[in-house]
Amino acid sequence: MSDSIAMMHPMPVRAGIGLRAPHVARVLHEQPSIPWLETHSENLFALGGPLQDAMTRIRENYPLSLHGVGLSLGSADRVDAAHLRRLQELVDRYEPELVSEHLCWGAVGDRHSNDLLPLPFTEEALHCVVSHIDEVQNALKREILVENISTYLRFDGADYTEWEFVTEAVKRSGCGLLCDVNNIYVNSVNHGFDPHVYLRALPRLAIREIHLAGFTRKEGLSVPVLIDSHSRRVDDAVWDLYSEAVSLFGQVPTLIEWDAEIPELEVLMDEAAHAQEILDECEAPPA
Repeated sequence: MSDSIAMMHPMPVRAGIGLRAPHVARVLHEQPSIPWLETHSENLFALGGPLQDAMTRIRENYPLSLHGVGLSLGSADRVDAAHLRRLQELVDRYEPELVSEHLCWGAVGDRHSNDLLPLPFTEEALHCVVSHIDEVQNALKREILVENISTYLRFDGADYTEWEFVTEAVKRSGCGLLCDVNNIYVNSVNHGFDPHVYLRALPRLAIREIHLAGFTRKEGLSVPVLIDSHSRRVDDAVWDLYSEAVSLFGQVPTLIEWDAEIPELEVLMDEAAHAQEILDECEAPPA
């Protein structure tokens, strides 16, 4: 990462929520007490319109994180220059406290997947993703965060475990880490590893944000499978893992994600309040 890249204003070390379309009007007009908000970058790529206008006004009252889903950092293709340019314009406009993307791939040429696809944990894939993270950070002239994703299959021939791969990507690129605790738990069940080993291996000082969400269980299968559906309250097992994460990493800005079967805003705020209780109980200094 170049020396000209620096961290922006810090995000409040509190529990925020992901802002989705059903709640934009309430947040805009009622300004509920929420420490910070996160929205998907690609939803704001269109120039002008009511959503851009609303977000511009909301931004005046809330710290903001831009969370991307389409940059395809792990693709063997070059970084999409048009996508990166739109992201840069968005960052210049909103000046968010945090900018994040997923550690995955999702496009080949002009064909895009609706899912975040897993990477092979190989040296070749690591070199590719680090190069792309470096390109994005240099273009934006700021640190980005990368998020560990939930997965349902793995490639043979790995050189690294998942947690080793995530850690190496962060260390070699100099980016920050968005630690999705729910994704760690989902993958631990789907792939049969110890989530506590994963947590303890992560680079503590690079963790800038934590995500929490609810999952669903696939029924009628011969093996347990969890789906990262973002359609439920956070599971008790994930709350327990989150408590361990906070004890390991210190107080870290934490976000409640909910993207399907979206409930009333009060439900998200209630989940955020529970996360805040756990943050408040932490005696470790911020990471």
